[in-house]
Amino acid sequence: MRTFFIVLITFTCLNLSAQSPALARNYYNSGQYEKAIELYKALHKKYAYRTDYFKFLVSSYQQTEKYAAANQVILEQLEKYPDQKQFNVELGYNYALQGQKDKAISYYEMAAKAVESNPELGYNTGLAFQNNNLLDYALRVYQTAMKLDKNLDYKLQIALIYGEQGLINNMFDSLLSIVESDPTYTLDILRYVGTFTNDDPQNENNILFKNLLIQRLQTNPNTSWNMLLSWLYMQEKSYTKALIQEKAIFKRQPDDFSRLVALGGITFNDKDFAVSAQCFDFILKNTTDIQTLIQANLYLIKIDIETKNTQKELAIIDTKFKQLLIDFGYNANTFSIQQVYASFLAYQLNHTNQAIDLLQKSLNLDLDNFQKGQLKLDLATLFIYSNQLNQALVAFTQVKTNYKNSVLGQLATFKIAQTSYYKGDFEWAQTQLNVLKSETSQLIANDALQLSLLIGNTTQGGDFKALKSYAKADLLAFQNQNLAAIDSLNTLLPKFKGLPIETYALFKQAQIYDKLKVFDKAEANYLKILTIDVNDSLSDDACFNLANLYLTKLSNIEKASQYFEKIIFDYPASIYLVEARSAFRQLKPTSLN
Repeated sequence: MRTFFIVLITFTCLNLSAQSPALARNYYNSGQYEKAIELYKALHKKYAYRTDYFKFLVSSYQQTEKYAAANQVILEQLEKYPDQKQFNVELGYNYALQGQKDKAISYYEMAAKAVESNPELGYNTGLAFQNNNLLDYALRVYQTAMKLDKNLDYKLQIALIYGEQGLINNMFDSLLSIVESDPTYTLDILRYVGTFTNDDPQNENNILFKNLLIQRLQTNPNTSWNMLLSWLYMQEKSYTKALIQEKAIFKRQPDDFSRLVALGGITFNDKDFAVSAQCFDFILKNTTDIQTLIQANLYLIKIDIETKNTQKELAIIDTKFKQLLIDFGYNANTFSIQQVYASFLAYQLNHTNQAIDLLQKSLNLDLDNFQKGQLKLDLATLFIYSNQLNQALVAFTQVKTNYKNSVLGQLATFKIAQTSYYKGDFEWAQTQLNVLKSETSQLIANDALQLSLLIGNTTQGGDFKALKSYAKADLLAFQNQNLAAIDSLNTLLPKFKGLPIETYALFKQAQIYDKLKVFDKAEANYLKILTIDVNDSLSDDACFNLANLYLTKLSNIEKASQYFEKIIFDYPASIYLVEARSAFRQLKPTSLN
């Protein structure tokens, strides 16, 4: 028993000892400086070499205006470690806090002159000045140390000081000098540049950085300058200019297509199909690598799918797919082509059975486990599209079972819930959705939450009639039977007027109208949702979609601005807030300042 108590006491003491630095920091951060002093006194006494404990103790004394005590601690530290001249900075700052400016300056000068005698003191002394916001002294110390010892490099510290001083031109110039001396820092400096630039081509700092890069490119051609210019143009979505830079980089690195492929993918996702096509056309003309050729050809076909829709154009795309599979073979290497072709057959040509046959054939290829899981999900989705809901459920369940604890398994679980919802089995759908809310990827979690809210908001009191009608229309919309879906929703709306399902029906109809380019009816539906109840769960969605409709389809900048602004001020918790703020700033650059 005695041994037990000794062990217990020892363990408790060790535990308290481990906790005291964290506890001291907690006291300091919460402004309980008297308590922090007691703990930091003990820590500093035990670990005098730890400068962090020393600084927190000194700062705690200063926060409580116990300058004499702080002075004593600093002098003791100087006596104990006479070579660490940076403590003179702390001593000077302590006098400055007491209003003794001349005395403070004398100690600052003492610390700065020590660097002139020993440049290796530059880092610690410069950092001490920086930590006390004495930026001019910090700059002087770093520059002096580098001038006296060519092996010392404080360019990054100097650049950051310029940034703190608001001397952005000097900061950018210093950062570029770092890259010039060592190109491996090219990507690293973007972390600092990115805090001073944004996506606005007219932003003063963007123009400043751009001009410095162009000047350097003209006097000293360097791939790093092209890379940095391309990065900035991509932030600004000036993709044509970014492509010019990427082509220049490629001329110096002709075996690397990764940057051009990345730009092509970014522009495709951002729907700048013209630049995306230019990227992949350029790649096709300059590569013989099979995988790169497949990737470029596939992107070009995907661009055609996005930009062409007449029957003649669709027939040409179909021929291109067939030719690609002839040129590159029907094998594991063309897996991505097979996937996109099946989607095209089903959703553009309405040849669903042909698409299903294609994917079932693909399953017999020598694919990896992940690819097979993707194909099974695609196949099950096609079953929904062709109204074979039971077969879809079987296929999704197989994926869920075979790919537990993976994104594929989570996606299959969501699809089971969605298919059950289409069938009208709302309770089982909700059970699956509850599983997804806790542990899943953000994208799937958001989709699961939206479907869960739909079911929960429209079935209060256990009445499923309204939701059953809506789910049937929703399925028709998914199956691309758009006119039938609109008619179904038109039947639903007067029958369930005033119930929560009304806004969901109006919103779904608006989305279909937008897809069919009947923009005036889409606009009317979104406006009606906002009229029914501005606090409805779909109000911010309607507001955001309406703003984008005015911006991109109806060319009404004033109204687009009005509804983006409405999101900012009326729906501050909306998931669209960041996008709305960004769009509003571009449309009305001075309004949020």
